[in-house]
Amino acid sequence: MTNVSLTIDGIKVEVPSCYTVLEAAREAGVDIPSLCYLKSINEVGACRICMVEVEGSRNIQASCVLPVAEGMSVKTNTKSLRDVRKATLELILSNHNRECLTCARNKNCELQSLAEELNVDKITYEGAKTEPQIDLKSDSIIRDNSKCILCGRCVNMCKDVQEIGILDFTNRGFETEVAPAFNKSMADVPCIYCGQCIVACPVAALREKEDIEKVWDAIDNKDLHVVVQTAPAVRAALGEEMGLPIGTRVTGKMVTALKRMGFDKVFDTNFAADLTIMEEGHELLDRIQNNGVLPMITSCSPGWVRFCEFNYPEFLENLSSCKSPQQMMGAILKSYYAEKNDIDPKKIFVVSVMPCTSKKTEATRPELNVDGLRDIDAVITTRELGKMIKQARIDFNKLEDNSFDDDLCGTAGVIFGVTGGVMEAALRTVADVLEDKDLEEIDYNQVRGIKEIKEAEVTLGGKTIKIAVVHGTGNAVKLLDMVKAGEKDYHFIEIMGCSGGCVTGGGQPHVSAKDKMDVDVRVERAKALYEEDRLTEVRKSHKNEAILKLYKEYLEKPNSHKAHKLLHTHYNKKEKYPIKN
Repeated sequence: MTNVSLTIDGIKVEVPSCYTVLEAAREAGVDIPSLCYLKSINEVGACRICMVEVEGSRNIQASCVLPVAEGMSVKTNTKSLRDVRKATLELILSNHNRECLTCARNKNCELQSLAEELNVDKITYEGAKTEPQIDLKSDSIIRDNSKCILCGRCVNMCKDVQEIGILDFTNRGFETEVAPAFNKSMADVPCIYCGQCIVACPVAALREKEDIEKVWDAIDNKDLHVVVQTAPAVRAALGEEMGLPIGTRVTGKMVTALKRMGFDKVFDTNFAADLTIMEEGHELLDRIQNNGVLPMITSCSPGWVRFCEFNYPEFLENLSSCKSPQQMMGAILKSYYAEKNDIDPKKIFVVSVMPCTSKKTEATRPELNVDGLRDIDAVITTRELGKMIKQARIDFNKLEDNSFDDDLCGTAGVIFGVTGGVMEAALRTVADVLEDKDLEEIDYNQVRGIKEIKEAEVTLGGKTIKIAVVHGTGNAVKLLDMVKAGEKDYHFIEIMGCSGGCVTGGGQPHVSAKDKMDVDVRVERAKALYEEDRLTEVRKSHKNEAILKLYKEYLEKPNSHKAHKLLHTHYNKKEKYPIKN
């Protein structure tokens, strides 16, 4: 690819010819403000905040869609540009719910930050406002049109990246809004609640439905035994809520904070991830050895499971029957743990801290209970936990490190939080079983990284196992269509609903579009989990002493009758737009 030379605010810069002026400015260290721009996802020039002057051009132009050219001379900071940007921002704010102090994105809002940077101290253009409509019907996501700035970031994330397409622009002119078809609720369309629309949104037009008060009430209820589990990816991102760099691993401080908040026990979802590997790994072996349905596909990502139920019901038999680690942990806490500690399971209140908004809906699925007891009672996101720590007035960064309660501890499951992690953890166990020995080489680098679709063949015990790993439902579409067409043949497929896996789930800390231009969040957070994996003494699920004890004392063996009752489930085809009487 050829390079071009141009000048931006007097700074000479040489960049690839495929760059836009906005990208070139970043290379030159010049910060052009933007609002609708989201790299590789929403490059449409809709907000008109990133306008620049180009020598020889009569009109100012949107830098996010303006290609660079040889010899181009660009100005980004003139009085006329500052005036235009400020006036444009005032127009956007004139139809925006400006109750910032009570907003979920207060002090973490791209619109609010821009208003401060551009010194907007009044709104000149007051007038009619969009009638507020707040959709509270789903268990995972709230949509508030009074906050929407019509940037289109959520639309293109849902349509072009995830390839679900439940959001789009509706109506015209002043009546334009972003909503599902026919202004339906998010609960009445084939939304998978992955929360990637929340991640894309620069404001609070889309946010998770919070369970914070429900959890505080449970902690304050002396009749309840309140326990909490934290997913692997949470420890790789929670620090960002406390001002730490992206990808800082804060496992020990997180545990200390949870104990100070008043939870009776603090558990690691890694234990249930190890349990998932035991059940899922043996299920895979059984399918391979007994001509079961192949390829077997992972079922730990609830967004992917919903996507399959809506869009690929022909693959439901391919899904592993295993519950997700979140649900397995709840089932074990209300059975094995309850019996061991002589606690009435009805008095156990299980809270999950998850990087995923879809986990909230998963916890409400009617199938996920045992003998009438829900596996999980409340789900909060990483962001919600950050809020609760601040509400408790805990100085997080000064906390000492602490360890999870060791009743149910985990090992290899920590890498579940990254794309390829489930596959790698499963291979570590399946390899030992098929080879009938304790293998030393356990890092399966061929399934690591952020390549959209990763494929490998692994020879174990004389058998060649064909595997694939894919992340993001849009990429899953590509892979599944190839499998349907007979172009690809696998034994085992890992699918995660979000790009990068759980580390960039819909409940993780917000990262501005500006910061995403400089860092790949998926990579930085994944580093934290691989680091913790390297530091773990036992890195194979079937070597976890707590897991072995569970089977010896309670479950007997993987895929036993009791294990199936507690740890397995089923899935059903869902109608995208069911006809209601």
